[in-house]
Amino acid sequence: MAILTIFTPTYNRAYTLHKCYNSLKRQSNKEFIWLIIDDGSSDNTEDLVRNWIDENAISIRYYRQENLGMHGAHNTAYNMIDTELNVCIDSDDYMPYDAVEKIVSFWVENGNEDIAGIIGLDCNNRGEILGTELPKDIKTSTLFNLYNKYGVKGDKKLVYRTKLTKKFPYPIYQNEKLVPLSYKYFMLDQEYEMLLMNEALCCVEYLPDGSSMNILKQYVVSPKGFRFYRMEMMKLPNTSLLFKFKQAIHYVSSSIFAEKKGVLKHSPQKLLTLIAVPFGIALNKYITAKVVEK
Repeated sequence: MAILTIFTPTYNRAYTLHKCYNSLKRQSNKEFIWLIIDDGSSDNTEDLVRNWIDENAISIRYYRQENLGMHGAHNTAYNMIDTELNVCIDSDDYMPYDAVEKIVSFWVENGNEDIAGIIGLDCNNRGEILGTELPKDIKTSTLFNLYNKYGVKGDKKLVYRTKLTKKFPYPIYQNEKLVPLSYKYFMLDQEYEMLLMNEALCCVEYLPDGSSMNILKQYVVSPKGFRFYRMEMMKLPNTSLLFKFKQAIHYVSSSIFAEKKGVLKHSPQKLLTLIAVPFGIALNKYITAKVVEK
């Protein structure tokens, strides 16, 4: 019985989704479920996936919904997944042939209910690790501490216990398509650490139409989602004043984009936000200018 669901949110990615599919067909361990959340695609994604389901090479579940954005697709996936573990492989990414085997065997050997899951590595299509490897002298850490205490850099691949990822759903804002996904991860950090595994679990390609390549535009078109995220980040315990100040700057900028009043009133860090106001205004003008340039 499969203990792992690989889920893939996708929106008009029929032209590249086959890379993920082919990598999953090549897995040395095929005891997994591939859950595809079609976030309202208008291309031939559904026909493509239906053909793959008919091939019966791997276990595939397909669900189509109205376009809610990446975080909305994640909400749907977490509600549907019923295996012990899950991992997100984006529609423009793929897995090394032994990734499932490594995840399952590592979890069977080391996993327990006191741990949230596994943090592994991402690599590029040449096999080069993105950013830095994980610390070799510790076995567990929160995701937040990896970046802010141990100085780890670059995207990492997160494998979570499904029971936990059903917590902290992302809020949905009308006409907005993104709430930063790390909101859920940092909330779970408050309760659990994760196992560290210095193995590449995903090969990543940043395409021009992906959210990573268009983050400044996302600040403009999804300001309520980012405003919510910055407010939650200011609430995190055991973080530095500098970290909270940076969040306050972004909170001010997002509030301007969202045309929200009462910036100080609603801030979890009122004094820091007051100090951050001129910097937030400057950041807002900078983002606006950069987006207009594009």
